[in-house]
Amino acid sequence: MYLQVKRKKIKLIELTKFWDRFKGLKFVLEPIDYGIKFPKKRFVTTNFLCQKIDIVLTDKEDNILYMYENMKTEKYIFPKRKVYNVYFLPLNTVKNLEINTKLKIVNTKKKAEE
Repeated sequence: MYLQVKRKKIKLIELTKFWDRFKGLKFVLEPIDYGIKFPKKRFVTTNFLCQKIDIVLTDKEDNILYMYENMKTEKYIFPKRKVYNVYFLPLNTVKNLEINTKLKIVNTKKKAEE
């Protein structure tokens, strides 16, 4: 799964298991070049992150409701109404996005030709 931002594709990893969601990007030292999707999440904390990231909050249809650029560690985003998905993205990704637009998610699974 990829997030398409203008001409750039960013690999997206969807975290659904408890321990994967709990760890997220905690204690990751090298700069990330991929994004993480947390479905069914409304509250965000950046505790124990070792780098700055961009955060996008969307509804069920992936319409962008809120964007946070260059979030430092030890910050909180309290629950917001209508938020369903949270995306942690590499730095400077939010500059190319706009509120009230839909995120373009591209699935790479090819259908078997019969």
